[in-house]
Amino acid sequence: MSEIKSLDDLKSAVGAAAPVQAQAMVRVPVRDKLGRAYATGKRKNAVARVWIKPGTGKVIVNGKTMAEYFARPVLQMILRQPFTIAGREDQFDVMATVAGGGLSGQAGAVKHGVSKALQLYEPALRGALKSAGFLTRDSRVVERKKYGKAKARKSFQFSKR
Repeated sequence: MSEIKSLDDLKSAVGAAAPVQAQAMVRVPVRDKLGRAYATGKRKNAVARVWIKPGTGKVIVNGKTMAEYFARPVLQMILRQPFTIAGREDQFDVMATVAGGGLSGQAGAVKHGVSKALQLYEPALRGALKSAGFLTRDSRVVERKKYGKAKARKSFQFSKR
């Protein structure tokens, strides 16, 4: 049996017509030395830095509990969506700092960050989170105001005379 030392030797041994199969990429968990996964989430003008670690489901946003920071139930529901889709309710503690934008954009940014951190912590959850659309950054932002216009698109009232 001849010794195979290079890719050309392998091709000649197998046959030039047979394609060489590439190894499938296996995702590995990405965690820091404290066992946390980190991700950045964005929505409108809000940017959230999110750390998740195994715990009891405690969510801290800018030093306040989720109920204090996001008082509206709709915003709290938005934050819980990634855990519901992944089937991991009350299994992770979340610590997030968020800046910019309004409360709705900030809730979306934290949701995006939590989703990205979850898939980094547990790569098996990537399929469920991706199919739900939580890993995609919502690129819709407020359109800028143009000169000669009242707002971004609204014109001043037309006067014929």
